[in-house]
Amino acid sequence: MEEPRIIEAGVADYGYVPEIIHELDISHIETEDDKPLDNTFSERQQHLLVDALHASWQPPKKKPFVALSNVGLFYGLHMPPVVPDFMLSLGVHFPQNAWEKHNRAYFTWEYGKLPELVVEIVSNVRGNELDDKLDRYAFIGIRNYLVFDPAEHYGQDILRLFVLDNNEYHRSEEPTFQGLDLRCTLWEGLYNGMTDRWLRWTAPDGSLLLTGAERAEHERERAEHERERAEEAFAIASEERSRAERLAEKLRALGINPEEV
Repeated sequence: MEEPRIIEAGVADYGYVPEIIHELDISHIETEDDKPLDNTFSERQQHLLVDALHASWQPPKKKPFVALSNVGLFYGLHMPPVVPDFMLSLGVHFPQNAWEKHNRAYFTWEYGKLPELVVEIVSNVRGNELDDKLDRYAFIGIRNYLVFDPAEHYGQDILRLFVLDNNEYHRSEEPTFQGLDLRCTLWEGLYNGMTDRWLRWTAPDGSLLLTGAERAEHERERAEHERERAEEAFAIASEERSRAERLAEKLRALGINPEEV
């Protein structure tokens, strides 16, 4: 008989009481297959989505979160996984030992919940993002499903957000994700050496969530601006002192004590 293991259901911060259950046998599960990404844009786009959240996002009630790209989502012990380009799960922590097999993918029975958001980046129509994958994510129970189609393989709608209601997805016209205080937008610019049109996160007020590099550059520019202001103030003060000293010298030359004026 296998030794029981304590599963901290509190891994998801929802007030669960830890239970003692038997270790699940996941020896048959392949957690990674080492297949390469399909293109460099997708690789950068996935990294951008994770980067900005860790650098700038303030989750509701400051809950912890896990943001993953190209990692297996296992929702049933004997069910084949899905591998979203990106997924976000609120109220959970990363496991302590990432190399243990039950921590090497997103196992819903380990994290205690499903992710709130999944993003798929369309590379070609063979991905079936609007057909098989859409049905599968609805079946799994993913609340928010976003399809980003940068090359317009499925038409001119580059962003399509689906929200789960009564086990069915309904198209949402607003790029707002339920339960996350998070929105998205399209942004054209340079990221990681590539200029393109990117999917970016924004706060509810529409302000862009900066990446780590952008925040560092913003802080550098702010510090530089403060330095320039300090230098300008010092130069003005120095000029005022020089002017006062010149005036004092003129008064003394006229036989007037400047301190008595």
